Amino acid sequence: MTAIDDFTRLKHIADACQEALDFIKGITRQELKNDRVLSLALVKELEIIGEAANHISSELKNRHPDVSWQDMIGMRNRLVHVYFGINYDIVWQTIMENLPILLAQINDILKLDFPQNKSL
Repeated sequence: MTAIDDFTRLKHIADACQEALDFIKGITRQELKNDRVLSLALVKELEIIGEAANHISSELKNRHPDVSWQDMIGMRNRLVHVYFGINYDIVWQTIMENLPILLAQINDILKLDFPQNKSL
């Protein structure tokens, strides 16, 4: 088994953010309520974000304390362990309000901490 590095995990976060944002483009909250597949897809993207955040090194987290690492991890834990009580209003709000900010933060970290990587 190979170790996954911070760069890869940050890319997982960025990709999941972008996918979630793409999924809801042009979608209303009511449409989300009526689309079980979309709801499950969005939850999965948030789980990926939280799982990847949980495995980011302490060193990187400490260099970027403005990123809500613990909130991502906490949301993932709630979604996974309290799956029967998911509040889709919170899922919607998180994606609409927090993911654009998070995506910008993660992209900035990728550029600042990994300038040698040209695949961004």
